[in-house]
Amino acid sequence: MAIFEIEKVEITGIACCVPENTIRTVDFPFSSEQDCRAFINGTGVEETRYAPEEVCASDLCYEAAERLIKDLNIDKEQIKIVVFVSQSPDYFLPATAIILQDRLGISKSCMAFDIGLGCSGYVYGLSVISGLLRNIPSGHALLLCGDKSTFSTHPKDKSTRPLFGDAGSATILTKREEASPMHFNLQSDGSGFESIIIRGGGTRNPYSLFSTEDREIEKDIWRNELSLEMDGVEVFNFSLREVKKNIFHLLDSLHVDKEEVDFFVMHQANKFLNETIRKKMGVGIDKVPYSIGRFGNTSSASIPLTLVTELAEKLQSEQLNLLLCGFGVGYSWGSVYLHTSNVKVYPLIELK
Repeated sequence: MAIFEIEKVEITGIACCVPENTIRTVDFPFSSEQDCRAFINGTGVEETRYAPEEVCASDLCYEAAERLIKDLNIDKEQIKIVVFVSQSPDYFLPATAIILQDRLGISKSCMAFDIGLGCSGYVYGLSVISGLLRNIPSGHALLLCGDKSTFSTHPKDKSTRPLFGDAGSATILTKREEASPMHFNLQSDGSGFESIIIRGGGTRNPYSLFSTEDREIEKDIWRNELSLEMDGVEVFNFSLREVKKNIFHLLDSLHVDKEEVDFFVMHQANKFLNETIRKKMGVGIDKVPYSIGRFGNTSSASIPLTLVTELAEKLQSEQLNLLLCGFGVGYSWGSVYLHTSNVKVYPLIELK
């Protein structure tokens, strides 16, 4: 396991942006009301947000970043690093982070690049950007995490379309000598890469006319080669096998008892799955906040979105011990234990 700590960097602000368009799960064309109710009961998803065709994940992240930078009164010349974590970039190339650096008016002396991760993306992104920032004399870093998951889910796939929603986030990190260290435990297992996958459109399986040919996989599940495909059973088993172990290994290595953690903020994968993990860990429900009911599974944005919508008041007024954990596509998973103090949280932005 990759357990390590990063010193002298702290989170100073978080903002999130979602599309204004709301899609209710009950409006999805399930075969029956019973199927719909079973889906809601299992996933916990009552509604999701759906970005219009002209809006990308980068647009959602841009709105969050622009408002947060202005609210914190940050000099854009002092933003030294921009990292965009997403599986729905604007283009095959160039990197979306570089486009956002220019669009946000950030100095050309800034380093900018993309990370192609989903469910674990926020935790991995924090580790990468913090590791770089600690080696810079002073300044800030901008972590942008988000996905337009509805772009790649087939409109007639009941297993994915009602589950995923669109969102973008922006997190400002600041170099500070007195900052409490962040402690990470990051893992990966590529043997499970086919469990969550889009098979077509890359260099391994290039786009062709066949790529857009729809096929009925089973009842109420249609896909083509460009559609997100997920083996729910395999993902569930992987998560139950690895997530608790990863979290407890990190806490044990720090000699931190789970009772010392104020909140466990988990990737919003699926309510039943997350609740099963919570119960296996023996953690009270009051310590595990959820945003999945109103926004669905928002990929790399799900952890910051949960922080903004469920813990804003506490983040801004209290000192907190947080355990953040992301897990899923890859397989890729990881946890970070960190302390926060007076983090600026911008109210949720809804993009028309």
